[in-house]
Amino acid sequence: MWQPTSPGEEPAQPAPHGHARTLSMKQKNPGRWFGQVVKLKKDRVDEYKACHAKVWPEVLKQIKDCGIEDYNIFYDDGLGLLFASFRYIGYDYAGDMEKMAGNPKVREWWKMTDSMQESLVEGAVSSEAGTPSWWRPMEQVFFQP
Repeated sequence: MWQPTSPGEEPAQPAPHGHARTLSMKQKNPGRWFGQVVKLKKDRVDEYKACHAKVWPEVLKQIKDCGIEDYNIFYDDGLGLLFASFRYIGYDYAGDMEKMAGNPKVREWWKMTDSMQESLVEGAVSSEAGTPSWWRPMEQVFFQP
């Protein structure tokens, strides 16, 4: 996603006839990082890893279409925890998450993977249910670009 460096910004002089304006007036949204954690059931570890080795194409496309990049999931065998991090580069997080939840294949994926997990959020029912969140959000305390 691209946006002007400031609203209404225009080049100092119009582009010469027959030449397009350059992209130097625009910058990519650097994004916002998210981190979250959930417990993975000990008897479902192999199944969880196997399904994530072959994520459904519809799910991958929806993730990208909703402005999510650099998505990672890590597993801590000792604690049985999954840690996910991703960068959101869009401009309407709530709207993009509504689009994500509106995709039937994504909801099917969530139902499958939620069955392998235990939420650490009190009152959480499922990923599809929305609030409270199934994955426990984490505060970012450091970033080195």
